Amino acid sequence: MSLPENIAKLRQEKGFTQVELAKILDIAQPNIAQYEKGIKVPNIVVGVELAKALGTTCEELVK
Repeated sequence: MSLPENIAKLRQEKGFTQVELAKILDIAQPNIAQYEKGIKVPNIVVGVELAKALGTTCEELVK
């Protein structure tokens, strides 16, 4: 799976909406949508926080 697919899958498995995940990360919801569509790639700081929020590692997110 790709990074966008992993983000979407893990978010859904955790039961988060895009809005909820964005609030946890203190970013705007459109950023989450763009990450999941592959339009935008999170920077390393957001990537680390994203992995934590989704209960995984950065390495697993990008596999």
